[in-house]
Amino acid sequence: MTSGSDASHMALQELLGQLREDLYRGRDGKVAEVVSRALSQGMAPGGILSDGLIAGMDEVGRDFRDGKLYMPEVLVAARAMKAGLRVLEPHLAGSGAATLGRVVLGTVAGDIHDIGKNLVAIMMEGAGFEVLDLGIDRSTEDFVAAVRETRPHILGMSALLTTTMPAMGKVVEALRTEGLREGLVVLMGGAPLTPAFAQAMGADAYCRDAAVAVDTAKALLRGRE
Repeated sequence: MTSGSDASHMALQELLGQLREDLYRGRDGKVAEVVSRALSQGMAPGGILSDGLIAGMDEVGRDFRDGKLYMPEVLVAARAMKAGLRVLEPHLAGSGAATLGRVVLGTVAGDIHDIGKNLVAIMMEGAGFEVLDLGIDRSTEDFVAAVRETRPHILGMSALLTTTMPAMGKVVEALRTEGLREGLVVLMGGAPLTPAFAQAMGADAYCRDAAVAVDTAKALLRGRE
């Protein structure tokens, strides 16, 4: 015989499973509805975030990495997550729920390509990171100022042109000069980059796509704890 508390726990677990499924399928209206229902049934906002929304986006990220999902499907899932977050955020404000870390992202000077960077931002937010996206064509000074002001755990730089790739090394060198490189995880990505180039530019890691960027960020932060 199932006790009342066990039945209640099972019902909440079913809700979380439904939330993950709806997010994966990009059903933004359903995601918002299930988040509201979970809150009304007394589930902690942090649990809804970590075991529902973030867990759902983790699955999206894994399947994107493995070629089972494509960018349009990831974007639809991300839209659904944002719908859930709009319902959840007022409750998270007073719940003490923590993020995995702060991330600053940007495309380097002279480069206006942002599709890959935007996808990294979406996936990072979906994984539970707090993301500041500087946008495109950002100077060395822009990156240094953002790191100085926000003290992120991770800096991610993107380039799609071979002519703009060396700007990444200039940013890292400027961070060293300003005493801001120590303890900062630097990730680099973009179609023409290679792991060897990223290492030569002073990065901690090269990330070939958004899913790898999330996995790498998590692993490197765990290694520094």
